[in-house]
Amino acid sequence: MKAIRLHAFGGAENLTLDEVEIPQPGRGEVLIRNRAAGINPIDWKTCAGGGASAAIGELPFIPGWECAGTVDKVGDGVSDFKPGDEVFAFIRFPEAAGCYAEYTCAPANQIALRPESLSAEAAAGLGLAGLTAWQALHDKAQVKAGQKVLVLAAAGGVGHIAVQLAKAAGAYVIGTASAANQDFIHSLGCDECIDYSSANLAVSVSDVDIVIDGVGGATAIEALHCLKSDGILVTLPSVTAAEVMAAAEKGGYRVMGIRVEPNGSQLEALAALADAGKLKLSLGGSIPLAEVARAHALSASGHQRGKLVLSIG
Repeated sequence: MKAIRLHAFGGAENLTLDEVEIPQPGRGEVLIRNRAAGINPIDWKTCAGGGASAAIGELPFIPGWECAGTVDKVGDGVSDFKPGDEVFAFIRFPEAAGCYAEYTCAPANQIALRPESLSAEAAAGLGLAGLTAWQALHDKAQVKAGQKVLVLAAAGGVGHIAVQLAKAAGAYVIGTASAANQDFIHSLGCDECIDYSSANLAVSVSDVDIVIDGVGGATAIEALHCLKSDGILVTLPSVTAAEVMAAAEKGGYRVMGIRVEPNGSQLEALAALADAGKLKLSLGGSIPLAEVARAHALSASGHQRGKLVLSIG
């Protein structure tokens, strides 16, 4: 099979399109014939030697943690899936998962059936962002109907999913975005849309139950002042998490960090919302597997709206 492999941590020149053996599913695993794989900042950060590189093990390795495709084989002990099933997955994170390839072996408890209403490209890009937003809102903040939720970077990969999940949970949602993205976040369901370049959050917003922080740093610290006394801020960027937590402790606010975890049942819940028309992934483009260097460069530029995916076949 064809697969993208990283031969040394560093730049995109270390990524090559190689021919490798098709993996075989072990007990509790399925073999997926991939149609698409998601691109995330953690991918290129890891390839550069940061991100999750400490958990990767020996090189070369096949990057990628998200994929969508067709079940080709099932290993011993798998009863929930069969060959021919259309599935999507977010797997093994932060260890190597091998999704930038024509075939991927996945733990059966970390995948879900893909509904017909959800394209393979959209499904391949939903796992990481969708699970991050789900776990931030439901597992960490325990969102409830009627609460007020502030989403920082509401037009971003996780942010635009968090807005929709918060609305689906019955929350009143406030989103921040650039002037150019105000209409977009309104279309997602934001009850209030704030232009972060001109508004003072601490003045504009108050009595918030939950803040989903996709920005970090000074912006997240400012957003602490929007919380109710018993409110909570869930901060996503790991690089500034300690800084935000220190400010929260000093001011008497509650803050939690998060590292997304694979979860098949939560993928099923996301698929059900998508199938019901309550959740849509904004796709920024599909790029051929062989052009992975271009895909990583686009993702790293910070100017790409919507989720990028690799087209595999």
